[in-house]
Amino acid sequence: MKRSITAIFLVVSLLTAGCSFSRSYENPKPPVPEAWPSGAAYSPKVDDEAVANAADLHWSAFWQDERLQWLIQAAVGNNRDLRLAALNVERARALYGIQRSELFPSVGATGEMTRQRLPEDLSSSRKPTTQSQYSVNLGIASWEIDFFGRIRSLEKQALEVYLASEEARNSAQIAVVATVASAYLSLIADREMLSLARSTLETQKALYDLIQSRMAAGLGTEIDVQRAKSQVDAAQADVLRYTQQVAKDENALDLIVGQPVDRGLLAEHLSGVTPPRALAPGLSSEVLLLRPDIRAAEHRLLAANAQIDAARAALFPRISLTTGFGTASAELSGLFGAGSATWLFSPQIVAPIFDARLWSAYDAAQIERELAVAQYEKAIQTAFREVADVLAVRGTIGDQLLTQKSLIQSVEKTYKLSETRYVQGLDSYLGVLDAQRTLYSARQGLVQLQLAELVNQVQLYAVLGGGGGKERTSE
Repeated sequence: MKRSITAIFLVVSLLTAGCSFSRSYENPKPPVPEAWPSGAAYSPKVDDEAVANAADLHWSAFWQDERLQWLIQAAVGNNRDLRLAALNVERARALYGIQRSELFPSVGATGEMTRQRLPEDLSSSRKPTTQSQYSVNLGIASWEIDFFGRIRSLEKQALEVYLASEEARNSAQIAVVATVASAYLSLIADREMLSLARSTLETQKALYDLIQSRMAAGLGTEIDVQRAKSQVDAAQADVLRYTQQVAKDENALDLIVGQPVDRGLLAEHLSGVTPPRALAPGLSSEVLLLRPDIRAAEHRLLAANAQIDAARAALFPRISLTTGFGTASAELSGLFGAGSATWLFSPQIVAPIFDARLWSAYDAAQIERELAVAQYEKAIQTAFREVADVLAVRGTIGDQLLTQKSLIQSVEKTYKLSETRYVQGLDSYLGVLDAQRTLYSARQGLVQLQLAELVNQVQLYAVLGGGGGKERTSE
């Protein structure tokens, strides 16, 4: 028996030292320029204190506004999208564990009792007999020996799927952080717009009362009164519109954060938001490879590559082994007695001669890899475009803000002069009306540009893979 067991383990050792037909993997060259775009829209200026690697910058270090940090922390803990992403990671990890376990034999123990009555015509003694058998066995049941690397390739595929799901969770967290920040800033901007609309409404009402007084004194006209009233109605409509929008923004922020947000914690104006840290995209577009969504696409490509190896290995013979040793006896008392030992050694080889399904599966695996390559390249191209767009905004938003502030100063002077000349009877109310509209629009434009500048910083952090960088897993 000892010789038999030794022979079994010798055969297993030889077979498990088999060959592998896995191909070497080469990462596709990124189908984008090596450097970022340049031109009039892209500012060459770089802040000396700018952080060069956003992927390694945690969101709590990027955002320095304490109120926003609290909101993001709550969202990371409560957001359902992140919870789903985390559960997907756990599921992929469990599936990987199942696939990996296929590499190892499953050892089990069985105990069995058989009691059978034989009729006289089937009994060797020509008399009805009752036979009993007791057995206990320990062994391996149909373990496939991975001689050609099929199971190892499937294990590699499961590992890459798991790693892709983990990167997808990192990407989801980046999206949640960016969404919370954008929603918070949009809410503050709309509250500022509401405040501006209310202030404009009070101004319009005061001017409307003035025109009515002038008309009563014979210095105004009915058309001026109606024009002033139309401005009051327009300002009132804006107040109602922004009141509605603020309520929607608050509901959106509550949903993203996952709990009701205390309105008293929010800033009243964009100027009250502590700006985030400055970022520098670097000179090379290779920084895109640090983005979790691109790393996830690469892991899916590696999984498709492993699937090809598994499909190729399936074209070769499969070797399985069933072994066991134990004891058997006709009497329960003799189960572990001398001479009751049993053993089983049953290797099996199955060689596919012709199976069109295997070749079709191999072709399908190759097509899946081509799809994964296309998706990987598209992810890089999309990421490059996103960064380029954000850089174009960053390169021009500063000058736009300066121009807008200069415009407001000019329009304010025009409005004051127009109002003075109207009160003095030197000009008609049309000049005042035009200056009012321009000033109101310019102030709204300033708020929108301030929002765009902050949101641009949010987007730059997100498109550079902010907070999603980590060491690559090597296998």
